[in-house]
Amino acid sequence: MKHNENSKTTIATTAVKSREPQLKKRFNIDGIKKLSLPKILMVATYPPRECGIATYTYDLKKALDKKFERCFDVKICALESDNEKHIYKGDEVYIRLNTSSVASFEAVANEINADNEMEIVMIQHEFGLFVNNQEAFVRFLKTITKPIIIAFHTVLPNPNKDLEAHVKELASLATTITVMTNSSYELLIHTYGVQPDKVKVISHGTHLVKHQEKSILKKKYEVQDRKVISTFGFLGPGKSIETTLDALPEIVKVHPDILFLIVGKTHPTLYNQEGDAYMNSLQQKVKELNIENQVRFVNKFVPLPELLEYLQLSDCYIFTSKDPNQAVSGTFSYAVSCGCPIISTPIPHAREVLSQGNGLLFDFGDSNKLAANVNNLLNDENLKYEMKMKGLHASASTSWENAALLHAITFSEQTKKRINLRYRKPPVDMSHIKEMTTDIGIIQFSKINTPDLDSGYTLDDNARALITACDYYKTTEDPSDLKLVRTYANFILKCQRDNGLFLNYVDKNQKFTKQNEEVNLEDSNGRGIWALGYAYSVMEEGRDLDITLLQNIKEAVHHFTANFVHFNSPRALSFAIKGLYFLNLKLESQNLVNIIEDAANKLVDLYDANYENEWKWFEPYLTYANSVLPEALLYAWKATAEPRFQRIAKDSFDFLLTKIFDDDAIRVISNKKWFMKGVDVKSTRLGGEQPIDVAYTILALKQFDTVFPKEGYDDKMEIAFSWFLGNNQLKQIIYNPCTGGCHDGLEDYNVNLNQGSESTVSYYLARFAF
Repeated sequence: MKHNENSKTTIATTAVKSREPQLKKRFNIDGIKKLSLPKILMVATYPPRECGIATYTYDLKKALDKKFERCFDVKICALESDNEKHIYKGDEVYIRLNTSSVASFEAVANEINADNEMEIVMIQHEFGLFVNNQEAFVRFLKTITKPIIIAFHTVLPNPNKDLEAHVKELASLATTITVMTNSSYELLIHTYGVQPDKVKVISHGTHLVKHQEKSILKKKYEVQDRKVISTFGFLGPGKSIETTLDALPEIVKVHPDILFLIVGKTHPTLYNQEGDAYMNSLQQKVKELNIENQVRFVNKFVPLPELLEYLQLSDCYIFTSKDPNQAVSGTFSYAVSCGCPIISTPIPHAREVLSQGNGLLFDFGDSNKLAANVNNLLNDENLKYEMKMKGLHASASTSWENAALLHAITFSEQTKKRINLRYRKPPVDMSHIKEMTTDIGIIQFSKINTPDLDSGYTLDDNARALITACDYYKTTEDPSDLKLVRTYANFILKCQRDNGLFLNYVDKNQKFTKQNEEVNLEDSNGRGIWALGYAYSVMEEGRDLDITLLQNIKEAVHHFTANFVHFNSPRALSFAIKGLYFLNLKLESQNLVNIIEDAANKLVDLYDANYENEWKWFEPYLTYANSVLPEALLYAWKATAEPRFQRIAKDSFDFLLTKIFDDDAIRVISNKKWFMKGVDVKSTRLGGEQPIDVAYTILALKQFDTVFPKEGYDDKMEIAFSWFLGNNQLKQIIYNPCTGGCHDGLEDYNVNLNQGSESTVSYYLARFAF
């Protein structure tokens, strides 16, 4: 239907009809009004429209919906025109704005103002979207009575007077402005005079990628034995693909096995105007240069999973553009997320992202320099690997999950009543743990998400993994999941020596390493007992594990207790107390109770020796696994009913919480500098926060909540778990939902991207606590 320009009634009616599904959803089947959430309206193009803004908006909305729950309701105002109309799936599109129609701008503004649940309007701004009705767009913004956020996808340098005045007017109507690069931030401030505190930099989102072997992907796409360079996106003259084609003859001289993949079809708008004229010109150029064997066109709109595989199999990604003012490129961001070495024309986005040595730049249209860069890069395997790793670290902070978090914080700041961000817990995905596990046990380290078999195995990791595997099986009750339980339990049992004690370090050939002779193994022994005792308590004989394995577990713990009397490490004592407590849930042995009491008394003695009015702790410092100590005393109280154990457990735990919780966030003690008595805790926070300490804190909080309900321990559990999801000092995710792995730590300025077993298992210890 084509709207009459002068018929405001028709426009308004259409706007309301587009909201009918939402109006119905406000009431349940009994006609009772549901609890509403504040609405965030994104004004943007939206799929199935094929353009960069539409893809960006879809990815951002998807990330927000997946990351948060019961916080806000993101709605879409789809931008259309007389020549560009679409049918949208489901009810994601709340309202439509026809940018060809002045009346549509007016009607939609009135609809926004009339909606009492509408809190924020966010404009995904690109100049071309509003060029035909700029005055109507400005009046639209002036009419809206809600806070307005404008996301400038492009900020042009050296504006003429009209453009400068237009951007300044838009900026004056926004309560907040977001941009994607620091250069755009600087332009808004220094060229357009926008106040710095009004502008936020939120990088273009990148997709998390489960990295696959390049050789496997090359075989899948039948490009094995070829060096592959690629580019992708909607094709048009602005892409300057011919720059790379002109470089290929020189590249072929050095690398005759080169293949240039051009992934993507003609831009829909350009296709409507002139068909495949640009594509045809490229194909003709390929023939003229006699490089048909070196170029392959993938002439289609490629689904995201396939696109990410094309980028991962590429030895190098080529980004070319004719526009030096192109602030940001979505296609560039995709390549960054895949760890693909990049050679690019120097658009602002590329200059910033590649500034850390994770790519190379060449001037616009300079085919000779491009050829030289490609040849040098493909000749240097070390340089390719270095660029890949730097690229992955550079892109980690810009994942869509992190972009969603920064947008949510911005939304919260703009609403009348600040939104309390509630993080949605990801579904359980044990795939990374399973990939890290061999028939021997769980491998110690991982390079990004690829298990590093050379790192060997440890009792520590397999002990924690055994507890996680038991919890996982109890949620699935799938007999096939018992394989993990048996694998980890048998690993621990094989680590026990004739004296009842355990060794910790095992190499990939199943041999104990010299490291076992160089370090104190008390804590590792304690973890082993914790795991065995827990497994014995939750696994049922016959139904879950066979009687022989359970008997071996019980005997291993009893064999250990003879030497436990000599242990003095407070953490070893604590881990073992937990394991003995769980074992005794089934055995009900007075001897085990006595052993638990003796160990707990050692903790009490340490507490008494270090106690002061302002220091209610077991040592003159806080180090690692702190929460385990008061948690163990709480278990000891459960086993013995000794009131001292309960009192000291609560006093010490509450003291610890004052040191690691503030402003609705947790910051565990840094492993770079322990917190010493008499020192300000904030001065010790230098990064180095480990997932394992957050997990131990969550486990302790759960136990204290069962004994002391309604004292806020359950709320702190939620806050602590949100650390994994981005509620931390860097506002970056630690758990990776793409792989099911957990990153190895939170450093001063970055996240450690490796996803080893300690961190990943720690995440699941915390996840199963809920």
